[in-house]
Amino acid sequence: MIYVMIKKKRTKQTSIYENTPIEDKIAIDIEWKGPYAWPKFETESNLPAIPKHPGVYLQTSAYENGYIIYAAGITRRPIPQRLREHTGKYLNGDYTILDMDAMKHGVRKEIWHGWGWAPEKRREYERRKSELLEAAKKQLSKFCIFVADVSTEPRILERIEGAIMLYPLREYPSFMRYP
Repeated sequence: MIYVMIKKKRTKQTSIYENTPIEDKIAIDIEWKGPYAWPKFETESNLPAIPKHPGVYLQTSAYENGYIIYAAGITRRPIPQRLREHTGKYLNGDYTILDMDAMKHGVRKEIWHGWGWAPEKRREYERRKSELLEAAKKQLSKFCIFVADVSTEPRILERIEGAIMLYPLREYPSFMRYP
């Protein structure tokens, strides 16, 4: 069960960190389906393809007897289409690339810290490109994707995504460092 804050009238944005009484929240029961493979990595991961619907998705990794959340995302387009857009960002070095062997033990070990582009960072990426491409492809093939077909109303999707990402931030603060 996920609790999200939905205001009837939109005024000032409410922080997701605010202590809001449970009566002011709406409970949304979400049915997760998965795990699925990252698009174009079905063979390597031996997982089925993601259903083609909009909604919420979780990028997870195998961890102990279950999965650990790496990121949550939302889209009003088919989820595989959105993940293919992310693929380009991973392969171009825009996104952080993790050591997936460490991740399955709950350890966040960066192979490449993406997000910022200074000329020297671009040169480093080009110098390490074959290593980083291999690591990015390994990460994508090791991701286990879970999906939920929920409302396509942006406010609902955004609050679900925020509620999901708040949990691992609280429970695994050393793992959930954002660039």
